[in-house]
Amino acid sequence: MHAEELGADEVLLRPIQRTTRAFWLFSVPLVGIWIWGMYAWTRQLDSGLQMTGMNVPVYWGLYITGFVFFIGISHAGTLISAILRLCHAEWRRPITRAAEVITVLVLFFGAGCVILDLGRADRVMNVILHPNFQSPLVWDVCSITVYLTASTVYLYLPLIPDIALLRDRGGSRQWFYRILALGWSGSPGQKRLLERIIGVMAVIVIPIAVSVHTVVSWVFAMTVQPMWHSTIFGPYFVVGAIFSGIAAILIAMAIVRKAYGLQHYLKPVHFNNLGLLLLVFAALWTYFTLAEFLTTYYGSDPSHMTVFTSKFTGRYAYLFWTMVATCLVIPMALLVRRKTRATVWGCVVASISVEIGMWLERYLIVVPSLSNPRLPRADVSYFPTWVEWSLLAGFLAMFVFLYGLFTKFFPIISVWEIKEGREHALDEVATRVRATLPDSPA
Repeated sequence: MHAEELGADEVLLRPIQRTTRAFWLFSVPLVGIWIWGMYAWTRQLDSGLQMTGMNVPVYWGLYITGFVFFIGISHAGTLISAILRLCHAEWRRPITRAAEVITVLVLFFGAGCVILDLGRADRVMNVILHPNFQSPLVWDVCSITVYLTASTVYLYLPLIPDIALLRDRGGSRQWFYRILALGWSGSPGQKRLLERIIGVMAVIVIPIAVSVHTVVSWVFAMTVQPMWHSTIFGPYFVVGAIFSGIAAILIAMAIVRKAYGLQHYLKPVHFNNLGLLLLVFAALWTYFTLAEFLTTYYGSDPSHMTVFTSKFTGRYAYLFWTMVATCLVIPMALLVRRKTRATVWGCVVASISVEIGMWLERYLIVVPSLSNPRLPRADVSYFPTWVEWSLLAGFLAMFVFLYGLFTKFFPIISVWEIKEGREHALDEVATRVRATLPDSPA
């Protein structure tokens, strides 16, 4: 695709061609928050984990909550994009890349939360140099590494035609795009090969994505901590990950749509369709949450019931019922009605509510169980310190900044897929529909 063929799609390259003052006003505070977070980390490295609120027996806190949260959001892009691509959902074309970028970037911050929790960053190498394959922590490292590799490849492959387009337009970055384009010329043979490889990768990444959050859940479920030792944790974590991932996609779409004037590409129909998916997973999350707490209550194991009551009526009750409101009540109220579901603001409010609720869910999984050990202790308490909050804020700020920086080097909406959809999608859809209909009787 050459520059003269772009036409109306030139708007997709405008963020790369020029950087407005608004982008810098948006970026400076984010970088400032990141720098503050790095200052907090230096204080932790200097004084040790005593700078955090973690203690015995609450040896996991805000950092592991962030780890599970970030890994959950990573299911946003690759998994949803791969499923939609395999299902030939034509409405996927404007949203897949915006989703896939979330996966690749957020995985780094999920892994970074574990490094923060270790206290000494050099100890990360012990997992690689001296692995204990009976430990779920090693399984985590292996699955996340494979997932990051597969997701990066899956993001890069559909970028190649657009990188070649940027290469052919010249400019100061031409050398950079020439390296990444891998000699792409757009020949029919190259297109067939690229589409075949993308299809294969779409099949591969789905089980990898499911396995990643299953393994994350096993880090908890393989222990005998109250309300962790549960067989339901695998599917429960996967459903929660996709739930928070869809919400992240919707928020990112709304920001990109507003910032770059992409209303003609990211339409209400896209928000409506993803809003329906968010509604479905809100119902699934509710089912798994009910199943977990109902079986715990019915079993009435004393150690489990201590954690149970701390969430329902005890010191964590205000967080638990806030989680229920933000993950169930607010999303359901907004997404059940098409009038609000098919609007940008309705989906964004529901998505922000879901992200708050899912972060609270991860916090309520980690902290209450550790605060109520099997051997009772009266002095157990955990309160995150300014160091932990600063590092969490720094990670979130840097993730948003890097996401914005990506849009300054690559189109956030796939140019060649939009063009391909205009030229071939109608005929392809008609062919698929005809193939599913019964033959007419002779």
